[in-house]
Amino acid sequence: MKQSGTSALLQDAVLDMASSVASALSGGGRAPDGITTGGGPSGDLELAAARVLGADLVLPTVLCGIQPTADRLDLARRALEAFPPRPEAPPTVRWSHWALRRAVRQADPSGSDGRRPPEPDAAWLDAVPWPFLTHQLAVLAPLALPGEDCAPARAARARTLDVARGFVRAVRRRDWLQAAGAGRWLTLLPDVPETLGLAAGLDFVELMGGDDPRVLLQVRAARLTGAGALV
Repeated sequence: MKQSGTSALLQDAVLDMASSVASALSGGGRAPDGITTGGGPSGDLELAAARVLGADLVLPTVLCGIQPTADRLDLARRALEAFPPRPEAPPTVRWSHWALRRAVRQADPSGSDGRRPPEPDAAWLDAVPWPFLTHQLAVLAPLALPGEDCAPARAARARTLDVARGFVRAVRRRDWLQAAGAGRWLTLLPDVPETLGLAAGLDFVELMGGDDPRVLLQVRAARLTGAGALV
């Protein structure tokens, strides 16, 4: 029962944090709301929530040029230190950690040595079925950034049609979070079929799943990332 209660509290913390980021992406140039970063239980909970949200914690800096607060940068750095990938961690965990490290370096270049962190292995994406590819890319949606390159981005660019199929499948299955993540990738990919109707598809995903701040974050990120592609 205690574990169940803690999981619920963590999920609420993730949703609150995603909501603040989605609000900052909505336009208005406002920095994400302040956060508590104390050392007590609430601080520990927010630290874990920051690790779940990952690189999107500082996404307004990347997409909107909004200066992150000192508290938010400190939280991102502490999440990196507190949750390093374990040796048995799955690839998505390793890549999420890498993405957060890259995001912190971009948000505050003065706090790093300027070197790009080495990429984790990406061989697990080679020749995987398209539903699995879409699922993995949706989990790694924080890597979908304009002008940024990495192995998952290259894998996605090589399989635009498969990601488009995955987007449609996620919508049909009413998996709004996966659909939003796949849609975010599609705004960056070449040769997306016009018949997909990506802009209208993202509108529908927001309409149906926008009560979830994580979905709203991904949809707004997709629109900002692919402003030209979605016209």
